[in-house]
Amino acid sequence: MKRRLFVASSLSALGLTACGPVKDSLTNGPFRKVLLSTEKLNHGVIGTHGLAREYRDADVDRNFRVNGLDTPSDATYASLAKGGFREYRLIVDGLAERPQKLSLAELRAAGDRTQITRHDCVEGWSAIGKWRGIPLATVLAMAQPKANARYCVFHCFDIDQSGQHYYESLDLHEAAHPQTVLALDLNDKPLDDDHGAPVRLKIPTQLGYKSAKWVQRIELVANFAPIGGGSGGYWEDQGYEWYAGI
Repeated sequence: MKRRLFVASSLSALGLTACGPVKDSLTNGPFRKVLLSTEKLNHGVIGTHGLAREYRDADVDRNFRVNGLDTPSDATYASLAKGGFREYRLIVDGLAERPQKLSLAELRAAGDRTQITRHDCVEGWSAIGKWRGIPLATVLAMAQPKANARYCVFHCFDIDQSGQHYYESLDLHEAAHPQTVLALDLNDKPLDDDHGAPVRLKIPTQLGYKSAKWVQRIELVANFAPIGGGSGGYWEDQGYEWYAGI
């Protein structure tokens, strides 16, 4: 049985339709144990080799749903947004031979991929969007990861009510997947603030919480244990699985 069908049917059987109950089921109890028991197989054998389905323009949800933490409202992000993100620079550093500070113009000039794929949220809803951006692999190649780099960590502008920044991570194998992109446009328009402007990670082969919005820095690391709560991501630190393949 395909994993997404297994997850969907399991959530349905448990009566999990709201964000709170879904979170509780993924972070506690027997359902979490089932997910963790299949994570290694799903990551190593299934998820990193296949392609997500791509759709037609006619399938696109033009009013693509907004989800996740609130749009950043701090002074740094507000200033960048007010200036049309002309002063924005994507930092790529850490275990990199050639650290980068890339403007939006430089990102657009470096590569281009458009794909129409489905966003599957852990809360149980899906939406199809037309994403345009630069393959993550292209950006990482520009930075030239060092031999001991194993993961890329995405540090984001959004902050929760406790003051914790959102972050996510991928291993370099996942980062090289051809459908893993740093999205700059959604549905033929530049990303708006609520959908993650100026740069959003988009990974159609994994659940939506992996597609971090408002990315400000990509850090190449050998181990993500010292970062945040040590589990590889904001939601993972609260009990979600690190590899969220669908």
